[in-house]
Amino acid sequence: MTTILAAGVITELTDQFGVNLPMFIAQVINFILVIIVLKKFAFTPIQAMLEQRRKRIEEGEAKLERIEKQLAESEARTAEAIAKANEESQRLIDEAKDSAAVMSEQKTQEAIASAQNILAKAEEAAKAERAAMAAELKGEFGRLLTATTTQVTGKVLSDDDKNRLNEASLQAVK
Repeated sequence: MTTILAAGVITELTDQFGVNLPMFIAQVINFILVIIVLKKFAFTPIQAMLEQRRKRIEEGEAKLERIEKQLAESEARTAEAIAKANEESQRLIDEAKDSAAVMSEQKTQEAIASAQNILAKAEEAAKAERAAMAAELKGEFGRLLTATTTQVTGKVLSDDDKNRLNEASLQAVK
């Protein structure tokens, strides 16, 4: 009796809403067929295409991260190379300054040594000139003394007398 009642309710509802059961079943079958066709020929390719795009986007993001990482590493290496080059250039500048100071000191020492050498030579030349002048003066003094003695005494002196007189006068002058 429940089946008769249920059938009666269904018939009453279908009549009230104007549903034609064979048409309804045909429309349900049509709907199922359209869903199957759309799933096979539309949804599946679209989903595959969307999956490919998602993978490409993920790969692009991964590549971007790798590139950013490589860029950061490259910048770090560049900064390190610049720092190393700066250190090396500063070391070279310091070495050049030290070398210049050493060379300047060496040239100064050479100039001082050269000046001292010139002074020593000048002193030697002055001593030699004084000695030459002294020898010349001694000779002139001896000649004058001999000439004066000859004129005062009126006698001609021998070479032996002249030498003895020169030596005696030089001893007295010293």
